[in-house]
Amino acid sequence: QVQLVESGGGLVQAGDSLRLSCAVSTRTFSGYDMGWFRQAPGKEREFVAVISWSRGTSFYAASVKGRFTISRDTVKNLVYLQMNNLKREDTAVYYCAAKLASTDWRYWGQGTQVTVSS
Repeated sequence: QVQLVESGGGLVQAGDSLRLSCAVSTRTFSGYDMGWFRQAPGKEREFVAVISWSRGTSFYAASVKGRFTISRDTVKNLVYLQMNNLKREDTAVYYCAAKLASTDWRYWGQGTQVTVSS
């Protein structure tokens, strides 16, 4: 069982930066991938970034690569999403998610709203 709680969302202007945090609670972190997804109004939820908890390797959606950075703090049990040069199209509810490697995304947080104004 994995519990995820996001924080850090808010209202920012285009070009600003914002850092999201995801507090992770679980008995073991070994073998888990941690990810960020987002869902804009009227659109399907889409993948943003993923990081291996054990190895620290990451992968990004093309739309955010070079602007967003996913990282994890294995001491504080936090996953971060640093978002730079935000654009209006980044406006969405952002969700933290977790899964065991080679499985489907099973655990989800409640989401945090990010709104980017021009």
